[in-house]
Amino acid sequence: MARPETGKIGTDDHPGAVAALREIGFWLERSRADTHRVRAYRRAADAVESLSPAAFDDHRGRKSWAELGGIGPKTAAVIIEAEQGELPASLAKLRDAATPLATGGDQLRPALRGDLHVHSDWSDGGSPLAEMMITARDLGHEYCAITDHSPRLKVARGLSAERLREQLAVVRDLGRELEPFVILQGIEVDILSDGSLDQEKDLLAELDVVVASVHSELRSDSESMTHRMVAAIANPRVNVLGHCTGRLIEGERGTRPESVFDAEVVFEACRQFNTAVEINSRPERRDPPMRLLKLAYEMGCLFSIDTDAHAPGQLDFLSYGCERAEQAGIEPDRILNTWPVDRLRDWCRTS
Repeated sequence: MARPETGKIGTDDHPGAVAALREIGFWLERSRADTHRVRAYRRAADAVESLSPAAFDDHRGRKSWAELGGIGPKTAAVIIEAEQGELPASLAKLRDAATPLATGGDQLRPALRGDLHVHSDWSDGGSPLAEMMITARDLGHEYCAITDHSPRLKVARGLSAERLREQLAVVRDLGRELEPFVILQGIEVDILSDGSLDQEKDLLAELDVVVASVHSELRSDSESMTHRMVAAIANPRVNVLGHCTGRLIEGERGTRPESVFDAEVVFEACRQFNTAVEINSRPERRDPPMRLLKLAYEMGCLFSIDTDAHAPGQLDFLSYGCERAEQAGIEPDRILNTWPVDRLRDWCRTS
């Protein structure tokens, strides 16, 4: 069975041990495997990568990888096969089993140039920023935004102003290493109960893209939620309204009903203030629901198809969003992340 198009991922038949372990993690995340299975391979990759050259050669010579903490029989077998110049059997099996994630969206998916909503281990993501960006590049993206959470979301280790400034410096350095791939510095900023944003105004102005989302008091009445959302949408620093209903339809966290708000008022504000409506591609969200997605389209809104990825394998979830966008009849030019990066940046600065 043919593998889906994934840029460089899945094309190396002789990966080293670390690359093989990380690619296994990618395919497991993409298929929504149990978190503990994924972590086993990523822990093993970290353990191997941390070795000095001498220690690495010693373990390779003795095939003693299982002596290392974080490496078990399955991950040791992958390392041994990879270091013998073979394609590990478990990786070959995952590659062969990989199929397209969605049954539609085939026309739109190649038009997407990047992703505007991605998390790293700076907040509640499971992988380092560099690994997220390298994976995005290897998937064929031209650009990707890092949008870790803002400080109020303590459960997600949201970034204080000081930590966000530290991340800005890291992104600048990493961006130079990965050129011509472009890392966009962003944030997923909390919309507070009064509609204000959970980060310093001047700092938000330094960012390439701002996704604003409601994460608290999701059961507010319609009038309160509508005023709250419109106030944020009208803020000139907000570019994208994230997962607008906050619903959860499946997954480990259980289900959650949609927040209630006046959708016509909210989407008219998005149109008037040039704020894109996010098509959140996470399988447990698929937000907004189709009836609201079609309404936003009919009202003239712009859109951003995003993964809201918290792990490298989830960066391929864009296919789910493309499927839904095509079902709603949305033209590619109404979707921000089909645009070249210069056009996108200019729009974000002036929208």
